[in-house]
Amino acid sequence: MTSDTAEQSARPDFVHRGRPPAVGRLLRRPETGSLLGLLAVFVFFAVTAGADFLAPAGVASWLNVAAEIGIVALPIGLLMIAGELDLSIGAIIPASSLTLAIISGHYHLPEAVGIVAALGVGLLVGLLNGFLVTRIQVPSLIVTIGTLFALMGFTLGMSVLLTGATSTAIVPSATAKALLGQFVGGMFQVTIFWWIAATAVAFYLLHVSPFGNWIFALGGDRVSARNAGIPTDRLTITLYMLSGVSAAFVGVSQAMVYQTAQVVGGQSFIFNSIMCVVIGGVVLTGGFGSVVGILFGTITFAMANQGIYFTGFDPNLGSIIIGALLLTAVLTNDSFRQMALSYSSRKTSSKVVAP
Repeated sequence: MTSDTAEQSARPDFVHRGRPPAVGRLLRRPETGSLLGLLAVFVFFAVTAGADFLAPAGVASWLNVAAEIGIVALPIGLLMIAGELDLSIGAIIPASSLTLAIISGHYHLPEAVGIVAALGVGLLVGLLNGFLVTRIQVPSLIVTIGTLFALMGFTLGMSVLLTGATSTAIVPSATAKALLGQFVGGMFQVTIFWWIAATAVAFYLLHVSPFGNWIFALGGDRVSARNAGIPTDRLTITLYMLSGVSAAFVGVSQAMVYQTAQVVGGQSFIFNSIMCVVIGGVVLTGGFGSVVGILFGTITFAMANQGIYFTGFDPNLGSIIIGALLLTAVLTNDSFRQMALSYSSRKTSSKVVAP
């Protein structure tokens, strides 16, 4: 199989101009499983939780959670499609949050300086992750675990050294609050709009621009992608930097919303974002997935995580539901991938033998 054929097989067929997609083609798309999971979870809580779950306050509770996790899950999903993983986001979020709070809250420097420095932390850690993964050929799991613990320790030490505490308060200006920490209607975080914008950008990168072809090819076969002329090292570093700056943005947003930053915080994003991505149809081996699926997976996770509190059930059932969703996604994602690959192979073969 040539690299072009492999790339076409790995990349889902999203756009079919001139005719509507057939049912069989829809079933082979990576987001189909995540859509079914989303509908099942929504119906379950709509029935068991009733009007409270569907009320504006109820919708806001899981959309706010989905927005924060979703901004991180999108670049994590791109990395996983490319065959990589990033666990360091669990340290980048509190590190960037504290960077902003210390610079603009403790030392009272302009907020723009604190925000730029906080985002710079994410970019720097992402650059380091990408460099280590590509240059010294260390698996991304090991690299990002190392940077996770190193950054956690560094953040703790610097926070105590500079402020004498493990948490720092910040009072955002009206402009910063409106852009990053405001609650629209008193319920919906403005972060939701940033999440929508990030989803649109990620969709364009993965499914419209040539950049997406590179990501799918990288996750399908790194050696073939390199032989085809794709700058695999530069692409990998770029994806890690995108993951780092996205996590830093969430850290900045949290500091603005809660007006405080703590050393302990952000660890839950590590596995929550991965669960959103896997529930969204991205296979763990790379080369298959979609931004729409990640969006569905994030909403599904948020509904399962928050919806249980609107029912009379034991809150621990929320973890059981999420665990069941994750196991089901892992078991079914590869099946959807095989269906898509077999469909692409048959379509390619029919074109070859056609007169």
